[in-house]
Amino acid sequence: MSSTVRYAYSLCLLAGLALIGQIVTAQVPGASQFPKTDFSKHNVKFEEIMSGGPPRDGIPSIDDPKFVSLDDASGWLAPAEPVIVVRSTQTVKAYPLQILIWHEIVNDTIAEIPITVTFCPLCNSSIVFDRRFDSKVLDFGTTGRLRKSDLVMYDRQTETWWQQLTGTGIVGQYTGEQLKRIPAQIVSFATLRASHPSATVLSKETGHRRAYGDNPYRGYDSITDRPFLFFDPIDKRLPPMERVLNIHSQGASKIYPFSVVSKAGVVNDNFADKAIVVFSGSGTYSVLDKSSIAESKTVPSLTAYERRVDGRTLTFEKSEAGFTDVETGSTWDMFGRATTGELAGESLPPITSAVHFAFAWLAFNPDSAIYE
Repeated sequence: MSSTVRYAYSLCLLAGLALIGQIVTAQVPGASQFPKTDFSKHNVKFEEIMSGGPPRDGIPSIDDPKFVSLDDASGWLAPAEPVIVVRSTQTVKAYPLQILIWHEIVNDTIAEIPITVTFCPLCNSSIVFDRRFDSKVLDFGTTGRLRKSDLVMYDRQTETWWQQLTGTGIVGQYTGEQLKRIPAQIVSFATLRASHPSATVLSKETGHRRAYGDNPYRGYDSITDRPFLFFDPIDKRLPPMERVLNIHSQGASKIYPFSVVSKAGVVNDNFADKAIVVFSGSGTYSVLDKSSIAESKTVPSLTAYERRVDGRTLTFEKSEAGFTDVETGSTWDMFGRATTGELAGESLPPITSAVHFAFAWLAFNPDSAIYE
């Protein structure tokens, strides 16, 4: 093949690739806003991804978070306000859902670990990820796109698109890759204050003007409602908007409906070779009910842990002081810490879990077991 022919062939090949790229890009709403995204790599159908309304970063992430003391936060956080709590050995940080509902993503660091705290209002899904990946620290933003009603976020380093509920890359360089999840809990502000008086709270000084304390998704919390921009068949095992706590271990998952666990108060269970306990605590406001979060209905708080300490498996009961293990009579709080008794000062190992609407978790994890 002569050099002239090779040159002509190369031009045709490049033109063909460019045309394919244009066709692929045209299939994805708003793809032109992501010039660095490699749309030739994807593991989902493009027609499953749709615009949620806002453009790229139209829902702005918080990239320079500031924090205030519990006393300062008490001036604008009611005792029953829900907060996402992330803990390290020395540091406890809380992220109020009244702020997350307007931003969906907070890029932060705790104990020198870069994390991203995420909340998808349409799926009521709160998940915290380690944002270290492939020798990079990724910064996340919102694409303005949804898949199965769930937030599709992107990293600003490669513009890979990630599914929030699974933490999986779905379009771009990191397609098929998985972000590591960080244990976190959702509890009331009052529960946080009682257990961690030195905790700090994400400030409303975010650099953006939003109606923090108001709910832009008024009425999106009826247990039988049809989810927004969700077109898959609804899993009929649970009402679509039933809140569930998921536990994921060794490739398997199980969900615990709030309505079931809250009646029992505490659940001792075994799953994936682990002895676990699910605690049900005092109610928190729904951030998806009334226009004013502080006037909304309350829903329970659920947290989950392994129920083993020093090789001993414990059995828990609900008590006036919180939770009591049958074996030693020690009292435990919603954060899995023994506060009185023989085991005072001990902590239950955290287990990866998160809260979601049932339709969302089952859409991505249809083989999940359901606690009854």
